[in-house]
Amino acid sequence: MWKKKAKVADQTATGQGPVSDVFEKEGVGIKKRSKVPGVMITQYVEEIPDGKSHPDFTRKPIALTIQEGKFAFFKALVIGDPEPTVTWGRNNGDVSDTSKYVTKYDTATREHLFEMANVKPEQADTYKCFAANEFGRAVVTVVLNVIEVGFKKAQADSQVQPEAAVADFKSVLKRKSKIRPKMEKKEDGEIDPKFWELLISADKKDYESLMLEFGVTDFRFMLKTLNEMKKEREEEQAQFIENLANLKPIEVGPDGCATFTLDMDLIEQSSRIFLYKDGVMIPYSKELGDTIKHSLKIVGRKYQFSIRDLFPDDAGLYQVDVEDVNVFSTDFKIPMVDFLVKIQECKAMEREDAVFECVLSQPFGKIMWVGKNLPLEAGDKYDIEVSEDKLIHRLIIKDVAMVDKGIYAAVAGIKSCNAFLVVEADKGELGKKKQRKTTRAGGAGVDLTAIAQEQAVKNTADREVLMEKVKAIKNERAANATTAPDTSAEAKAKVKGVEASQTGATKQGPAVKGSDHKSVDNEGDFDGSGEGDGGSGNSGQSNNEGPTAPTVPGQPVRDRTGYSIKSGLSDLFALRGKKGELVCEMSHEVDGAWFKDGEKLSTTGGIAIVKNGTRHTLTIHKSSEDDTGVYHFEAGGFKSEAKVTVGELPSVDADDLHRFSKPVTVKVGQNASWKMPYTPQDNLEVKWFKDDKELKDGGGVKLVKEVNHSRLLFRECLRSDAGAIKIQLKNPFGTIEGTSRLIVLDKPGPPEGPVEILETTSTVIELQWGAPKDDGGSPVTNYIIERQQLGQTVWKKMGDVAADKTTYRDRNVVHGKLYIYKIYAVNPEGTSDALQTEETMAGVLIFAGRPGAPKVVSASKTCINLKWEPPEDDGGIKIDGYQLEKRKKDTAQWIALNPVTEPIEVLEYAVKDVVEGAEYEFRVSAINVSGAGEFSLPSVMVTAKNPNMRPTFKDPEDFMVIRAGNSVRIKVLYEAEPPPEITWMKDNEPVSSFIQIINTEGCSQLVIPSTKRLDSGNYTIVAKNKVGEASFDIEVLVTDEPKPPGAVELEQIVHGKVIVSWEASPDQELDNRLYYMVAEHDSSTRMWHTVADRIFDNSYTANNIMPGREYHFKIYAKNDMGMSDPSMSPTWGINSNRIPININTPVEVSFEKPPSVLVPLKLHSPPKGFQMYMTCAIRGCPTPSVTWHLNNVCINGDSNYYITNSYGVCSMYILRVRPKDSGEYKVVAVNSFGKAECSTKLVVKGKPLKILISIIEVMSVLIWILFCDYFLNHFLNFLFVFFLHRLNHIEELSWRFSALLDSM
Repeated sequence: MWKKKAKVADQTATGQGPVSDVFEKEGVGIKKRSKVPGVMITQYVEEIPDGKSHPDFTRKPIALTIQEGKFAFFKALVIGDPEPTVTWGRNNGDVSDTSKYVTKYDTATREHLFEMANVKPEQADTYKCFAANEFGRAVVTVVLNVIEVGFKKAQADSQVQPEAAVADFKSVLKRKSKIRPKMEKKEDGEIDPKFWELLISADKKDYESLMLEFGVTDFRFMLKTLNEMKKEREEEQAQFIENLANLKPIEVGPDGCATFTLDMDLIEQSSRIFLYKDGVMIPYSKELGDTIKHSLKIVGRKYQFSIRDLFPDDAGLYQVDVEDVNVFSTDFKIPMVDFLVKIQECKAMEREDAVFECVLSQPFGKIMWVGKNLPLEAGDKYDIEVSEDKLIHRLIIKDVAMVDKGIYAAVAGIKSCNAFLVVEADKGELGKKKQRKTTRAGGAGVDLTAIAQEQAVKNTADREVLMEKVKAIKNERAANATTAPDTSAEAKAKVKGVEASQTGATKQGPAVKGSDHKSVDNEGDFDGSGEGDGGSGNSGQSNNEGPTAPTVPGQPVRDRTGYSIKSGLSDLFALRGKKGELVCEMSHEVDGAWFKDGEKLSTTGGIAIVKNGTRHTLTIHKSSEDDTGVYHFEAGGFKSEAKVTVGELPSVDADDLHRFSKPVTVKVGQNASWKMPYTPQDNLEVKWFKDDKELKDGGGVKLVKEVNHSRLLFRECLRSDAGAIKIQLKNPFGTIEGTSRLIVLDKPGPPEGPVEILETTSTVIELQWGAPKDDGGSPVTNYIIERQQLGQTVWKKMGDVAADKTTYRDRNVVHGKLYIYKIYAVNPEGTSDALQTEETMAGVLIFAGRPGAPKVVSASKTCINLKWEPPEDDGGIKIDGYQLEKRKKDTAQWIALNPVTEPIEVLEYAVKDVVEGAEYEFRVSAINVSGAGEFSLPSVMVTAKNPNMRPTFKDPEDFMVIRAGNSVRIKVLYEAEPPPEITWMKDNEPVSSFIQIINTEGCSQLVIPSTKRLDSGNYTIVAKNKVGEASFDIEVLVTDEPKPPGAVELEQIVHGKVIVSWEASPDQELDNRLYYMVAEHDSSTRMWHTVADRIFDNSYTANNIMPGREYHFKIYAKNDMGMSDPSMSPTWGINSNRIPININTPVEVSFEKPPSVLVPLKLHSPPKGFQMYMTCAIRGCPTPSVTWHLNNVCINGDSNYYITNSYGVCSMYILRVRPKDSGEYKVVAVNSFGKAECSTKLVVKGKPLKILISIIEVMSVLIWILFCDYFLNHFLNFLFVFFLHRLNHIEELSWRFSALLDSM
């Protein structure tokens, strides 16, 4: 089986080796994705220092499609610190030609520009922009599409033959490969080893085509041998490869690169991967590399090899080896084909068909059509047609729409052409759907069939000529076997000539011509070389009349006598009136003769013939037109000839040359031009140079050559365009030159740095700099100095300096301050960019003294608070702040808690970067403009832990209402050090085991999963540690929606009033927060409306009961959970329970009387923290003075009690009762007729009692009123009604206020 010539040793080709090594050599770092799509960033280091950054694009170049001959440019904006270096490149070629590619940088807009003037089709390519600094590199690609103008068949024809010649020439010079099936001699029936290598990696559907290509006919034998080889190969691969799949053969993609891929899992990632072409190892680079033709891209388990900048000699067998085992082989074939007719721009209307068509130079089965960088296939949208001779290829885009416009390309082998599809909108009736058109737009615009037929005839003729040559060679070789030995050399020469013609070489006859020719003897041996004295080496011929063999270029000619021409004649271009010489040198001394145009020459007045040994010379003393002709020299049966031409040097007028030599001066951005007239001549070559570098037409340079003059134009001159301009006029007789100079005026370059600090004291800073390297074409007039103080944003102009001085003394400085200076150079054209200095301090560094040692203010497990004293000596400079450092116990490293650039501006600091339980000490230094001074003495060691503290509760909730059946969670937060012991109790008893207690750090929770009414009560949490103890009570009320009240009774005692009473709800005893609501409606409205709410007793007096109407009442029970169903009252009708009204004669009554208590104080037992409302009713005339007493101490002036007296209703309100509020409360009313008292007791404990108005108390008031005088009846009735209304209203407000406080 076929093997490579040399087994792989430790040596590897450039770019090959283990995958990891390849990546390391390429400098690959961390791949990152930019915010700008399409930008690829490689970061070289793992961590970038603060303030620095890798390069990135803030605006990337935009793809461009432009017509041939136009001005094209790309723009890019990059960022990065340090400032990135921006370079440009292209995939297929280089951009070093400054006549075609110009790189610029706009300092105002910070844009990087890449310009191409007079763009040409060969410049269409994928361009890359690189931005790199020491921390990374950013890469972005952009496509330039160039649309050719017109039909260039002649140009296409002219390009085919040179490319074919180059391909043949490269194939001759190509180094020997390991696979040479055509050169190796194989026995009959032997199969080319290349066939087996391709077959192992091929798909089964390709077996038949490979057998036809290599002439293998025995299919059974092939399968048997292939299976054996595959088994052997798989065993070898198993040493290094775990899995191998998806082998895709090499093919050319839309981007013009050839790629082949395979999926492979390596057992060891360090295994070396090698790439071979025709058995020869070739280097490859990673994806990011641009300098090597072949590259490898690895994505997961996918390996993709790419070949860019394709040329014909890239064809061959490519193989991939892992270590010394082959894993994949693929054959890359490049057909020698070119486009005779390229696709042209197409303009089509919507819903019309668009056609692109081209003609190839050689038959091609299928080319690749690409639209918008994607391959196109025949289908519903596209039709692809190929002519019978496979020369005409056509793409039809059916039913075009606006989305179809763009660039389309045809790719054949490594050749491609592209054109633009323009879709024009169909301006038909608005709102109507456009109809499908049957017309076609586009096409080549020429008769493709005629061109294809002509090319087919040419291809047929070329094949016939080639076959005739091959047949002639075979016949000649057969004849050589029977001819005499003396004719072998001639046969060999003929064979060589035919072979040369087949490879595209020029035919050589048996003539000796010029200094580039050498002679050959009958055996073909080399015999020296020589060179004539005159003229150039243009080819000519000489006749052989002696017994000589045909000559081959580059070899001496020798006959059997041993004579030969050592150095033949060369063509001579002689100046009119000047001497000219022809020289021929023989190998031996022999006589010879000179001839001109067939006539023999001899020595005359104008010609001298001299023989000096083997050297024969013909000298023309004074050349004239008569001396022009064909000369030849004959000696020893040999002849050498050359042509002599007499003429003049190019001619120009002296005045024109003088005007041309004057310098041209322009400003930046202006155009500069030169014109040189000359005398018209044949074979005149005109060249323009700048600084001895030849100029080409394109970019900012325009060259024009006319019959009698030539012109040069520089567009929009830059400062870099300045230099020496030279025109060169050349013909075969010599060269003349004219020189001029281009001066481009611009602002000067920045002054030369770095800036040297000559002196720095507390009062002066002296600077020195260098003059600019580039003065902008005109002398510098002065320098401008600007200054900025560090920490400020304003730049201040300090003054001007004359051009002859490059120093400046700044006397307006403050000692210890840092300054930055900018220096500008000025000339008549403007001001240069600035030369900026480093930070410079006025005077020497003066540091502040040592601050006081830090003192610990407080410490906890998460924070340590420090403070310190400022230094006693600040050095006369303001202290900007302090730097604090910490050191952990048992370590020697001090760690800064803040950088010097961010000083602590106060004399205290809270250190939060601590570890609980660790011990630390701290030190501090003062910072001024000079920097950080000496550190203080360290503080005492302090432990990061909380101080001991008595337990305290944080904002607990003291009352909760829960619906029966729901769960309750009582969460209490506390603070204590050390952690306390937590105990929960209910009504001073330990809680039940069914209640869950959850304790965590700083929090305790009591959870009852499903509550019952029995769970109501006071829950107490007790927290106790060694420092102290704390407790807190939480009242929990478990309730449900109340049951309705009992039977309702109605009774009228006073005219216009009805007493509504009812039996208590069954839940009244279980819920101390239950109350009642009364609703009423009468026969006049029949609308229910609430007349009383928040009633805590079982009766209500309805007012304004009108006679002649019927009344109905509803009684509801309410609590925190909601409202019960109503209890209905009987109907209060027209004649129901009326009382007789006695009309008495008015009697005079005295209203003066001593104070009396109408409604006494009631007993109250509110819980601690609840509100309490206490009230009573007192009458007397004149109005008595009322005072309140607690335990016989007057409390009228105490702000803890809110006391009011409104029309005899005396009230006292306590917002939150405290244990000290417990005691006997007494109300004393005094007037001029007497004194009245009433008292009660307040006990702060248990549940809040209901505010009840006893039925007995009400009845006593009513009985007392009946005994009053008739004349006081109406007055007392009014007073009673007012009193009851106010009492109910105040009670309702007090309970609402209590509920509001509970919710808060």
